[in-house]
Amino acid sequence: MAGFATGVTVLTTGGGSVHGMTANSFSSVSLEPPMVLCCVARTAVMHQAITAVRSFAVSVLSAEQEHLARYFANRARPLGAAQFHDVDWRPGPFTGAPLLAGSLAWLECKLAEVYDGGDHSIFLGEVLSTDHAPDRRALLFYGGGFHRVGCHPPGPAARAPLRGTVRTEETD
Repeated sequence: MAGFATGVTVLTTGGGSVHGMTANSFSSVSLEPPMVLCCVARTAVMHQAITAVRSFAVSVLSAEQEHLARYFANRARPLGAAQFHDVDWRPGPFTGAPLLAGSLAWLECKLAEVYDGGDHSIFLGEVLSTDHAPDRRALLFYGGGFHRVGCHPPGPAARAPLRGTVRTEETD
């Protein structure tokens, strides 16, 4: 799949199972109700954490956050709350899961379903809250490395919804 460019996210959990993990297997599923999915290896600490607290948050990383993508992918980092000691974050209002400062977007989700995906589980989350920073550029993963989009995000006219699409409220 190295020929398929993806965004880069950090999944987090709160409560008694605070944990973070870099993931690029994340996707929007539905607008009504708003739902997303993420895929996590059954052997990953994150798998146990999401299963335990039945919720998760997603920080969509900005171009300036490659260091966080690498940090949360490093299996030698501390576990639990200690892995967030040197990371700027705020607790999500619904899940308490860390939302990473400087990200392009944030979502909080309650776990709706879990599906078998071979050696991974597919976690389907119902979105409880979202926020975004439209002035930031995305971090991408492609060809085994991190990349940045060379242009700035589109202006308001380019972000206007097409006829027949669902319009969501944006917050500043």
